[in-house]
Amino acid sequence: MKLIVARQKPVTSLPPNLEPTDAELDAIETEMPLLLAEVELLDALIAQLDRTPSEFDARRIRRARNRVLDARRDLANRTAGLTVSGDAA
Repeated sequence: MKLIVARQKPVTSLPPNLEPTDAELDAIETEMPLLLAEVELLDALIAQLDRTPSEFDARRIRRARNRVLDARRDLANRTAGLTVSGDAA
């Protein structure tokens, strides 16, 4: 039995440098409070999946949702002050 193997170069070559740029790291740093708040909300939702939700679970989820909303508001307010290159001032 013969194996048929493609002997072509890959269509999509990987870039030589796969590390994130400084701008990408800054964007992640800016969004980190929102990411952490969303993880906390997911933890609260996952914790109540395998049991009957109690008042404590409902309170924990409500507080986590409020933290996500606060983080989104803060991120929107922080990024609204930034101007993008080419925007009219």
